[in-house]
Amino acid sequence: MSITMNRRHWIKSGLMTLGAIAVGPSISFSKEESSKARSVIKEVLPDFSFNESRILARLSANENPYGPSPKVLEAVTSSLSSGNRYGHADAATLIKMIAEKEGVTPDHIMLGPGSSDLLEKTAFVRFMDGKGNIVSADPAYMSIIHTAESLGANWKPVKLKGDYSHDLSAMEQAVDADTRLVYVCNPNNPTGSITDPVALRAFCSKVSAKSPVFVDEAYLEFLDNPESHTMVGLVSESKDVIVARTFSKIHGMAGMRIGYIVAQPERIQSITNKVRSTMGLCVTSLKGAIASLQDTSFLESCKEKNAACRDFASSELFAMGYEVIPSYTSFMLFPISMEGKSFMKNMYDEGVGIRVFTIEDQPYCRVSVGTMEEMELFVSTIKNLKA
Repeated sequence: MSITMNRRHWIKSGLMTLGAIAVGPSISFSKEESSKARSVIKEVLPDFSFNESRILARLSANENPYGPSPKVLEAVTSSLSSGNRYGHADAATLIKMIAEKEGVTPDHIMLGPGSSDLLEKTAFVRFMDGKGNIVSADPAYMSIIHTAESLGANWKPVKLKGDYSHDLSAMEQAVDADTRLVYVCNPNNPTGSITDPVALRAFCSKVSAKSPVFVDEAYLEFLDNPESHTMVGLVSESKDVIVARTFSKIHGMAGMRIGYIVAQPERIQSITNKVRSTMGLCVTSLKGAIASLQDTSFLESCKEKNAACRDFASSELFAMGYEVIPSYTSFMLFPISMEGKSFMKNMYDEGVGIRVFTIEDQPYCRVSVGTMEEMELFVSTIKNLKA
């Protein structure tokens, strides 16, 4: 099946932006313009009654269908009897393990109930006086941006390039004296795309001298060589870079809510001086995270299965004429020709849960990578829909 995609319009508008950059030394953002900034991507919400029990393939939340690992289950189960105690000692143990893994000292680590919580806490601390702006790509994961805007900050979005990577040059030019935070999600959500690590490292190193740069690496572990893509080494070089990781994705602990950031001790202190740190974590989550970090074979197995199922689904979609954005994550984004709400309802009626967005008014489906059985159901359903 062949479909007409609105990507050309998106790329054209992006090139027009690049043209404007080329003829001027900088990008001009007024407070009025930036305060009215709206993302090119919008989520399409269902207008029908949703019954979770009818879902046969839950492919809407980028969850790991294989986790948590058996070792995590064992650790969590055995920790229930100590649920009457605070988990400060376990938090200290986990922080030490993470610090050793990331090559920093423990004072560079902050834990939180998921990386989204840490994104929001960082935004809260940076923008609590209602001033300044945040620079990010568009589309991007919006948690930190929405929090900043709700506090009174301005958002300065910079469209992704035609290959869906971050336009680092335009982002650098968007940074000004009022910029309180620069946000980069790599690999990016919701596109699943990636930005070259060498270029990103140079960008973070330079821009962090003007403003803290928050790099969200929630999906990093799905890459074949995550060590070469992470920005955590810049923290060791004393750069004002904040790197976020989560146990919600490849670790399969989304419902247990735990994640961490790596940053300069002064930056960590600037956050913990304003908001609670490990008090938001329970013993079960901490014990589970400790066990999961040690179960590297399970994590590798999850990555291999994810890649196999993602390759299968993307190949099938390409064969049907869909232009899937190359993904390095546990989800894929691609345009559809059917109206978004109708597509979502038809998929749901067959027991398949997905997400639908519009980009420049073109409907897109974002599908999480499930088990092979779930992806086979997804493929057969979309074939029958002819969307």
